[in-house]
Amino acid sequence: MGTGGQTDGAGADDAREAAPAGTSGVAPEPAVESESGAAPEVAAPAEPAAAPASLSPVPAASATSLAAALPQRSYFTYAFGLAAGALSAYLLVRGIARAGGVITTVLLAAFLAVSLNPIVTMLTRQTRVPMRRAGAVLIVALGVMALVAGFLAVIVPPVATEVTALVHAIPHVLQQIQDRSTYLGRLEAKYHVVSKVQSALSARGVGTTAVSGIVGAGKYVLSTLTSTLAVVALTIYFLAGLPNIVAVAYRTVPASRRDRVRALGDEILTQVGRYMLGSALNASIAGLATYVWTAAWGIQYPAALGLLVALMDMIPVIGSTIGGAIVTLVALTVSVPVAIATLLFYIGFRLTEDYVLLPKVMRHAVDVPPIVTVVAVLAGGSLLGIIGALVAIPTAAALKLITVEVLIPRLDRR
Repeated sequence: MGTGGQTDGAGADDAREAAPAGTSGVAPEPAVESESGAAPEVAAPAEPAAAPASLSPVPAASATSLAAALPQRSYFTYAFGLAAGALSAYLLVRGIARAGGVITTVLLAAFLAVSLNPIVTMLTRQTRVPMRRAGAVLIVALGVMALVAGFLAVIVPPVATEVTALVHAIPHVLQQIQDRSTYLGRLEAKYHVVSKVQSALSARGVGTTAVSGIVGAGKYVLSTLTSTLAVVALTIYFLAGLPNIVAVAYRTVPASRRDRVRALGDEILTQVGRYMLGSALNASIAGLATYVWTAAWGIQYPAALGLLVALMDMIPVIGSTIGGAIVTLVALTVSVPVAIATLLFYIGFRLTEDYVLLPKVMRHAVDVPPIVTVVAVLAGGSLLGIIGALVAIPTAAALKLITVEVLIPRLDRR
């Protein structure tokens, strides 16, 4: 029996090994019919056993992983995007370069409107004569036009007088050149200046050049007049609608930052207006001092020279120096000692202006270091000429305010 049991056990083991995968080695029990004769219930097959790890198939890569592995854009798309960006930048720069005159006109008008805005605001806030902004703008515009008309009335007559005197003096000069007893006659007999000038003029075709020069001068005068009228009209429009323009500009800023941007923008506009009023006051002092000095020493056209110095003094750093040089050259028509005295006067006035007048006038307007002022004026003059030099210091003051109030605190929080 022991031997038979061992034999049966071995046979059972062999049967289990020979059974296919996914089935057990035990034979299924025979189906037993129920007493009612119903169909026998079939037992559910056992779940297949898990396959060994070594025999498990490699999982197929999903479509999402393949799409993520592939580049989203081809190199052609990147190259096309770069080329389109470069072309757009080139066209933008070229358009700005071609529209440089228009942009300069608009910027100058906006700057003048911001500069005159404090006067308009003061007129609208006074209570003696209630006034709307349109009426205040009209009064300021009429006042500016009156100043321009007065300047032209003072400048044009002396220029016309000098040109007329030069035209009448030409025959007398030619007569002196032909007279060998005069100084000009002896110079002509020695160097033959007139014959050389005539040959040079005939060789270069002065007739055609003169005609083209006259046409060019006419175009320049017409262009200057058109630009001046455009600046005046745009200044009036900007001045009338400045509150609405500023409000629309603030609406473009996110609401979370709008209050901060509004505070900085209002401070910048206030500083620009104060600077221009202070600069106008300082220029008026310079013009009045020039008028008094030239009238006292008998230099011709004191009112015209005073207005000229006042206008030149509006240009920071170099304006008063240029105005003083012009007055000194005019003083040479009186005498050399008067010219030397005028030069010393302007040197002393420039020192007084830099160390006494400007610090007091600009104390509450802008607070820009001297080195920043010089660099800003040089940069603005090289970019936009006189207009760039005029707006350089207010621009530097605005950049300084943004740096102190925004950039430095942001860097300190990092």
